[in-house]
Amino acid sequence: MYSEKVLDHFSNPRNVGELEGANAVGQVGNSKCGDIMKIYMKIENDIIVDCSFKTFGCGAAVATSSMATEMVKGKTIEEALTLTNKAVAEALDGLPPEKLHCSVLAEEAIKSAIADYMRSQGKDPGTLGLCDGNCENCCAHNK
Repeated sequence: MYSEKVLDHFSNPRNVGELEGANAVGQVGNSKCGDIMKIYMKIENDIIVDCSFKTFGCGAAVATSSMATEMVKGKTIEEALTLTNKAVAEALDGLPPEKLHCSVLAEEAIKSAIADYMRSQGKDPGTLGLCDGNCENCCAHNK
């Protein structure tokens, strides 16, 4: 059912825990399945120098969180924004169809943290198509 990479990232997750000195934090959740992901980043000169996560959810949620943090470390914000759920799933050698939502949450959590960083820098994350934090007027997270 799960690839060896999924099992490895679940059993030995990378970058787990709250990141001391984080200047970007994003949290997303899916009320239907109960998975909640929180991504912490330390960004310097628009480069993600460190990234960690705390996830409440199934094994696939933990694995996709772990993989996503690995994929964005050392990347520029621009590069990290190109991360897709498909890329996360492919890096894990695939996910069962009923677990693909976990890779979507991982992508959204990365982008949520970047949006948080942009707001802290006085920039509008909406200019890059990121969540502006105005959930009442947004349907993107309520699908």
